[in-house]
Order: sequence, then C-alpha cells, then structure tokens
Amino acid sequence: MKIFWIFRAAMAAELDVVNLFFVAGATLAIPILAFLASFLLWPSVLIKVYYWYWRRTLGLQVRYADCGGYRFCYSYRGKPGMRPSILMLHGFSAHKDMWLTVVKYLPKHLHIVCVDMPGHEGTTRTTTEDYSIQGQVRRIHQFVGSIHLNRKVFHLVGTSMGGNVAGVYAACYPSEICSMTLICPDGIKHPCETKFDNHLQDLEQSNFTLNIPLIPTTPDEMEDMFRLCSHVRFKIPQQILQGLVDVREPHNAFYEEVFMEIIGEKSRYALQEHLHLITSPLQVIWGKQDQVVDVSGATVIAELVPGCRVDLLDNCGHSVVMEKPCRTAKLILEFIILQQNARSGTKKSF
Repeated sequence: MKIFWIFRAAMAAELDVVNLFFVAGATLAIPILAFLASFLLWPSVLIKVYYWYWRRTLGLQVRYADCGGYRFCYSYRGKPGMRPSILMLHGFSAHKDMWLTVVKYLPKHLHIVCVDMPGHEGTTRTTTEDYSIQGQVRRIHQFVGSIHLNRKVFHLVGTSMGGNVAGVYAACYPSEICSMTLICPDGIKHPCETKFDNHLQDLEQSNFTLNIPLIPTTPDEMEDMFRLCSHVRFKIPQQILQGLVDVREPHNAFYEEVFMEIIGEKSRYALQEHLHLITSPLQVIWGKQDQVVDVSGATVIAELVPGCRVDLLDNCGHSVVMEKPCRTAKLILEFIILQQNARSGTKKSF
C-alpha cells in the first residue's frame, strides 16, 4: 500500500512538471505566434512597434508642440546644457525615427531633438500649407521657438530635403545657429548628373505621368528605391518591404504634393541661392556613390562657403544615415568639438 502511494505521488509530480513545461511553452508560443502573425499579416504594425521599441531603448521620448493651431511631433533625449543642443531635420517622405541609427552613437547627455518635418508623420498636414523649402523653413522656425530651443545657439543637422531646409534656415536665422552639418543636401546645381536626374528628366518629359521613384507603391518599387538611395545592398524580406509600402501608401498623395513643390522653380536650388548668407561654421558629409544628389555638390558648396569642412564617405550612397550611422555620428561630434574649442580657445571633449 505504501508503495502505491509513493508511486501515485511520483506520477503526480511528473504531471506537475509536464504541466509546468506546457504552461511555459504556451507562454513562449503566444508572443512567437503573435510575432509571426504580425510579420505575415500585418508587417506595417510590426514596423511601428519596432520604432517604438528602438526609441524606448535609446531613451528618446515623443512629445508634441502646439503653436497657433499647428502641431509639431518630435522626439528628444537629454536636456539643454553646456554643450549645444542638436536639431535634426529628416529628408523627403521620411520621419524623425530615421535618425535613430545615428542617435545610437551620440552621447546620452547631449540634448538631441528630431522633429517630423511639416506634414510628415505626426506633424500637422493641411491642404493649404506651403511645402516649399522657404515654407518649411518658416514652420521649423516656429517649432524652434515653440520649444524654446533658440534660447541658446544650437547645432543644426539636415539630410537631403532636410539639408536644403537646414541651409536656408541658417541663412535666414544666423543668430540661432552655432554650427551646422548638411548631409548630401538637395538644392544644389551639381555639375554631374545622377541616375535620379535621368529619372527626373523622364518624369518631366512625360508630364509626370510616370511613377516617381521616391514614392514606391509596390514591394518591387520599394526595393528599387533602396537600390537608388543606397550603395550598400540591404537584404530586406518581402514582407517587410510590403509593410513599408503599407505604412507609406496612405500618404502618397501628400508626398507627390511635396515632391512637386521641392523640385519647382521656387525650391529646386534654394540652398545654393542662400549659401552666400550662411555665416555659421559648416560641415558637409556626402556619400561618394550618391545616385540621387551627386557628390560634386560638395565642391560647389565648399567653393561658395569659405572654411567649409567636407567629409566624403567611401562605399556610401544617398542614405548616409542608414549606411554609415556610426561614422556620421563621429564626424558630427568631431566638428562640434572643433568649433567649441575654436570659440573658447581651449580643448574640450564630450
């Protein structure tokens, strides 16, 4: 009888262990299945969760700034201090999270602000808004004032369209900028044509009836855009490409409106037309294999802005922030330190 009870107790213990493994397995299976379902059925949701998680990991917080009925969405990390704050302006059809790759390599104590450009992502979009380069400059100046970023001079960073805006901003509001970094900026009459220039000529000849390469509507077109913008070949799963298309598709009409504005006569060469007004120290970073805005634009800027520092990156295309994030962060920091040391006459570091 005693043996029977011992056997029964042993069987019960084994069942408890089996149940424990079953519960643990089920607990693990639920998030795995949820991930697979999101990947296969709702990749766009997975992409949004990915950005949320990455912001959280890097210590970035998302906030909104309201100004006269217009709302700006931005992320930030750190607080204003002895070092200059850094304001980052993204490119056409992108958003504030494109800077996450670079922010990862910047010191955590620096005050960094990444804003959604006018009409992009979480920033207000209206049908009457002026999305020309000058119109965007006015809005960004409004944003800077609304968060009191201009209480002290700050370092301004812009890439592509954002670089065009940043350069014109520095020309229009020189007292607010201590230094500036332009990454493969648009708005320059570069001497050499690119693959994108050829696309643009085809678009103009077709009266813009052809698809715009920077506004993909299918996974294949999305992959083509990555090939155009990046020298580095990223292997992106088809489901993720579909998710990226799904995320962008509701905004394509808006992207077309902005595209037509920034290639128009008023904006196409706005940066070059304002270069003579830039007085703050200027750094230019450019990918040597840029197929969107030719690297020869760096020479044009250097000739028109005395003392301009130019850093050209090997094996890098237009998407400098995505292809060379660590190198980009290091170059920006080096330039800021150099300018601070020049102003103070002492050697400082971060």
